[in-house]
Amino acid sequence: MTTSKNSLSKKWWKEQIIYQIYPRSFFDSDGDGIGDLNGIIEKLDYIKSLGVTAVWVNPFYASPNDDNGYDISDYRKIMDEFGDMNDFDEMIKGFHQRGIKFIMDLVVNHSSDEHEWFKQSRSSRYNLYRDYYHWWPAEKGKPNHRFSYFDEKGDAWKYDQQTDSYYLHYFSAKQPDLNWENPELRREIYDIMHFWAKKGVDGFRLDAFQFISKDTTFPAFPEGYQDDVVDVIKHHGMGPTLHNHIREMNQEVLSKYEVFAVSEGAGSSFEDAHSLVDEDRNELHMVYHFEGVEIGNGLDDPHTLADFKEVHSKWEEAFKDKGWISIFLANHDVPRMVSRFGNDSDEFRAVSSKMLNTFILTMRGTPYCYFGDELGMKNIYFEDINEYQDIAAINGYKKALSEGKDMQKFMQNLRFYSRDNSRTPMQWDNTENAGFTSGSPWISVNSDYKEVNVASQENRADSVLNHFRTLTKLRTENDILVYGVYQQVEPDHPHIYAYTRSLDNQTWLVILSFVETDANLKLPNNMQTFEIQANNYSQLSIDDGWLKLKPYQAVVLSQKE
Repeated sequence: MTTSKNSLSKKWWKEQIIYQIYPRSFFDSDGDGIGDLNGIIEKLDYIKSLGVTAVWVNPFYASPNDDNGYDISDYRKIMDEFGDMNDFDEMIKGFHQRGIKFIMDLVVNHSSDEHEWFKQSRSSRYNLYRDYYHWWPAEKGKPNHRFSYFDEKGDAWKYDQQTDSYYLHYFSAKQPDLNWENPELRREIYDIMHFWAKKGVDGFRLDAFQFISKDTTFPAFPEGYQDDVVDVIKHHGMGPTLHNHIREMNQEVLSKYEVFAVSEGAGSSFEDAHSLVDEDRNELHMVYHFEGVEIGNGLDDPHTLADFKEVHSKWEEAFKDKGWISIFLANHDVPRMVSRFGNDSDEFRAVSSKMLNTFILTMRGTPYCYFGDELGMKNIYFEDINEYQDIAAINGYKKALSEGKDMQKFMQNLRFYSRDNSRTPMQWDNTENAGFTSGSPWISVNSDYKEVNVASQENRADSVLNHFRTLTKLRTENDILVYGVYQQVEPDHPHIYAYTRSLDNQTWLVILSFVETDANLKLPNNMQTFEIQANNYSQLSIDDGWLKLKPYQAVVLSQKE
């Protein structure tokens, strides 16, 4: 098996280990119950100690917080709850002093309805800012259906009486979609990007970016269309002028700085994904696809290990020669990694967390590690709808009620899959509120914080935290884990995911058990002699060429000459 020059060409952004921080939940420095930029500054040395090389922080711009910062009212101002621009400058300086890159979350598919652009736009059909957004005059009748992720009725068109028109919002009604077909709007966005790049930002994570281009005639969808994941992406994403806009962005902004850009979403096919990031396209740099965290169909039809292996292997195969992908199992929009893909019981939470971190940090592609996963933080599993803070949960509940859904089943799925599971406060120690705040936290702290926290794991050699550090060091020091060719081993094994990474006549073998019982794997002939590079248990049992793996055991072996 060979790899092309493109795939093996070294780029600094391919080699990053990215740590994602949800700032509202990381550390509260002033006792108001909300994490802030000074809280991140106070924890810079901890972040450095993890061995990560870049940090992506979720939005902290000025915002009325309808969607926790993804509804931006001023792109050049810091939200009061998070601090001010001086705090930002100190934060990014602190990261750079520690050799850590900083990635900005750029939200420009939509703004807040409290942004001055939208206030002007909705004031008159003749306002200069009118075409910064998508409007449909009511005299033309109700526009054809478009789906909204956060609307109580799933309807992306909101009637606005002031100008007798509908405006478009693929997310909340307080998040009107920006009109990228307007060159003046695009120029404003490029100016915003220049503003932050000049402040030292090293990369941009482009939120909901596959949706920025729309067919502004808004034709009816074909017969049979449904508001499901596949159809929504296919018919709302990758619009007709998307690539023109991205190439223009690259030319006007990205090419002028030593930065990279990653798009949230990758269209509905490998062709779509490649068209965004292949080097000869001069568009973006890295694909961040969601298929790996969308496997399974709810609690009634959970994913299997075969599903997991199939998804990750097919993306690896599709990008083995061109382009570059992201590797992640968690973020602010999905449940906690160990609850979703491991086993969050008291017995197996730690060891299965170590196993999943081993996966993320040994695959090809740039790894994204979500805050708290280095500890094995798990879902909080809220029981009552009144405990939820997320607009997607609250409006989803209202939508399910209005549609007469089985609410017991809805709540069971929400309890497991809610985005709030990944947004509970970072667990620093065993003091009140896990040491996150001296005040009342904006969202409940997980009740297991007295056992699962940084302080309790810091000095334990066998902790999830220190195993994470072992893995980041291993990846940083060994290019084989970044650029090495991937090949599955025993792909049909029902309980084990095993694969090799090969580079420059070296071969490493990664073996991951996804089961709570013992499991066996026959060592490949070329791996009969090896060195153990990482192991989430203190021992590895071998009998006549067979590995005898303990529950959720994860080992990384290097071929010995």
